[in-house]
This record gives sequence, C-alpha cells and structure tokens, in this order.
Amino acid sequence: MRQYIDCREYPSEMKCSVAIAADSEEELVNAAVQHAVAVHGEKDTPEFRAEVRKIIHHGTPPA
Repeated sequence: MRQYIDCREYPSEMKCSVAIAADSEEELVNAAVQHAVAVHGEKDTPEFRAEVRKIIHHGTPPA
C-alpha cells in the first residue's frame, strides 16, 4: 500500500510544503530523511528516523 509523509505536518521555520510518497516504509523513510538532511539541516540519527516513522500516513497525499 502506498504511504506518504507530508512535510507540512513537521514543525519547520521554512514552512515546507513537500509531500513524499513510496510503496515501502523503508524507501519512504530513506527519502524523507534525505530531504530533511539536505533541506532542513537535520541529522540522520536513529532517533530522527523514529520520529519520521511516526508521521507516516497510508494512502496518497491530499491534493
């Protein structure tokens, strides 16, 4: 089943509006973490990955 993370739900000073979707949780977390590191300056840690997993939704992002 398709899964997604909507960056608008994660507190950010830059008001990011990116939504990332993938078919597997692992692929989604990897893509979301890469985005967070590159754009938001986050650190790729096990704790951060656990936080990212908490905001995963099933389905596709709303339009």
